Amino acid sequence: MKDTWRHGWVKFPFDPQIAAWAKAAKLYADAVIADQKMQKLWLQCEGTWFVGVDALPNDPAGRLGDSVPLAGTAVDFIIQNFGRLPALHPAQVSVIYPGYPKPRAQETPAAFRFRQTRDAAHIDGILPQGPDRRRNLIEPHAFVLGLPLNHTSPGASPLVVWPDSPAIVRRHLAAAFAQMPVEQWSGVDVTEIYAAARREVFATCERLELPAQPGEAYLLHRLALHGVAPWTADEGEGLEGRIVAYFRPPWRAGIQEFLND
Repeated sequence: MKDTWRHGWVKFPFDPQIAAWAKAAKLYADAVIADQKMQKLWLQCEGTWFVGVDALPNDPAGRLGDSVPLAGTAVDFIIQNFGRLPALHPAQVSVIYPGYPKPRAQETPAAFRFRQTRDAAHIDGILPQGPDRRRNLIEPHAFVLGLPLNHTSPGASPLVVWPDSPAIVRRHLAAAFAQMPVEQWSGVDVTEIYAAARREVFATCERLELPAQPGEAYLLHRLALHGVAPWTADEGEGLEGRIVAYFRPPWRAGIQEFLND
């Protein structure tokens, strides 16, 4: 695991503690997904993606109701590498359905092609702003932890990651912020630098799909380029979609340290 983490990702094998958590979380996720208000808010891409940001009602330890807290090999790994498990926000409940991707509302043709051909590859926290969709580092995260909640086949729109992308993204962002006080970083327009970093990643790094099942987990470096693959599985097999809970705790150390490792 240490070897792959140096390249920006790690996938954890089946762990009974993670499996117990996923079993409890699935019950809550199902209720969220079935809620009509949540569907109106989060069902995007012509019904092929339930976005579900902050939709799982877990506490800061990851516990849901009287269920077990989040624990296991993945959590131990986070503690070893980050010093502790950060207080957890309500997890995203991300559901991909057969037929993904379809265009998202107000998505340009170019953006949709990128979703189709490049898995909508992105770095969490570098967000488009304003009518011109210029990008800034608005919400830096500590990491991305993905926890599958249901069994699916490998073609059911798995997570995609580009190993070794963090070093490339770090180099581009460091150049953008080199002469800028850290308190002004969120105001720096990184649109062109971000696009250049992605182009270099696509040209030099392999594309890796990470299908996973309940009880398994994957952890991404905060600067790892990642996305979601198109659905290629049999459309009849996945009526409930591919359900993953994602934790992206906010980065709490100094913003300068955000680019240092």
